Amino acid sequence: MLKIGVIGLGNIAQKAYLPVMAQLQDRVDWVLCTRQPAKLAQLQAQYHLERGCLSFDALLEQPLDAVFIHTPTATHYQYVKQALLNGLHVFVDKPLSENPLEVAELYKLAASKERLLTVGFNRRFAPFLQKLNNLPDKQLINVTKTRVATRQPTAFAIYDLMIHTIDTALFLADSLGTNYKIRPYCQQDANGNLQLAQLTIETPRQLISATLNMQSGTNQEITSLQTPHGLFTVDNLTHYTTQAAEGSRIQTAADWTPTLETRGFAPMINAFITALETNGANPVLPESSLLTHQLCHSMVHFTKA
Repeated sequence: MLKIGVIGLGNIAQKAYLPVMAQLQDRVDWVLCTRQPAKLAQLQAQYHLERGCLSFDALLEQPLDAVFIHTPTATHYQYVKQALLNGLHVFVDKPLSENPLEVAELYKLAASKERLLTVGFNRRFAPFLQKLNNLPDKQLINVTKTRVATRQPTAFAIYDLMIHTIDTALFLADSLGTNYKIRPYCQQDANGNLQLAQLTIETPRQLISATLNMQSGTNQEITSLQTPHGLFTVDNLTHYTTQAAEGSRIQTAADWTPTLETRGFAPMINAFITALETNGANPVLPESSLLTHQLCHSMVHFTKA
């Protein structure tokens, strides 16, 4: 059985990870880690997880195979590096870092240690987006995320929200190779808050766009893909629409399908654990994740130019 640590037990861990982890105790002995004794006791009782500790150093003293890191982004570099140097496989929330040099360094370190470094891009594992990804002859890819009158500093919004649209678009696209053009666009208000951002990527065979609108009238995430066979759309990860010459069809997730399955979290966690059990490939390829981080950095740099 694998033994895996989990550090950072805040909102994202409680909503998206611990409910799945609690169902995998036949495969994993989980060790929770937080500096707050009361929170540790409460979550251990809630999810029936026996093991816990109160510091990262204490966690690393355990005979672990891997660690899940759900702490704030600013701490990722320190914790990921320390875990890799201790010979552990690492799963970490996106973004790995907002510094592209740190991202490259950590992936290089993981490769030198022959350890997995997996970034939590859950949409890659969402069933309907995987169905889109399997379509042949993709021509036009468009991923759009909208928010209702939301004010966030540009860099934060790009690394917190737009990173999903960029990564999803890259996941659905063919390999970009070296012959492609990038066209970034951003609008900010007078206080440096992001209003609208779009990244367009042109290749010899595809046109790809990732958009974030922070001043929309709705909270929505729409992914559309055009091929010679029709228009295919995924709405909020729960509805899959096919429009072709012979007509239209809408498929929805089954009523009993858990949200964490629909949104890709459960399949992503399972994929990482399976890779550990089988000595398999990284479920999120480093080259693809590196490009996502680089493009986010390009968007932030564009706004400062």
